[in-house]
Amino acid sequence: MKFVSVPLPLQQAVMHTMQRRLTQASNFLQQRFPEPHITYQQRGTIAGSARLQDWEIRLNPVLLIENQQAFIDQVIPHELAHLLAYHQFGKVAPHGKEWRFIMEMIFEVPANRTHQFSVNSVRSKIFIYYCGCQQHELTIRQHNKVLRGKNCYVCRQCGEKLTLSGRTK
Repeated sequence: MKFVSVPLPLQQAVMHTMQRRLTQASNFLQQRFPEPHITYQQRGTIAGSARLQDWEIRLNPVLLIENQQAFIDQVIPHELAHLLAYHQFGKVAPHGKEWRFIMEMIFEVPANRTHQFSVNSVRSKIFIYYCGCQQHELTIRQHNKVLRGKNCYVCRQCGEKLTLSGRTK
């Protein structure tokens, strides 16, 4: 993975938002929460992830840099809500009622499960396969499974086995 350095002012903005959201949660729930460890190591098209047992939030540096304020406004509360839901309620559904409660009632942010950022710059290579009726796009992970003989993909329309075209996208 190529290392992407997040500019210091942007890291500071992330931390400021994290602290502000933690204060909101502390005031609402009347208890203090430790600051989660933040890393900028999330890869792929995922904006962020919460590592519950480690009390850590991983952020995608490329998507953060490309979508600065929207990312901070949406992704930070989203991932922090996962940690807080786990802390308050234990193991619950990832985007269940407990998580939604924290997002909507405490943070006053829409409880969107996924981001809407453009992922063109972080999308991995797509491999073109075909069958008797159409073209199919497989991810590099799916393609590698085919190469290793672990998976064989079949078209849902015609039932024919997919064959690599030799082209990529």
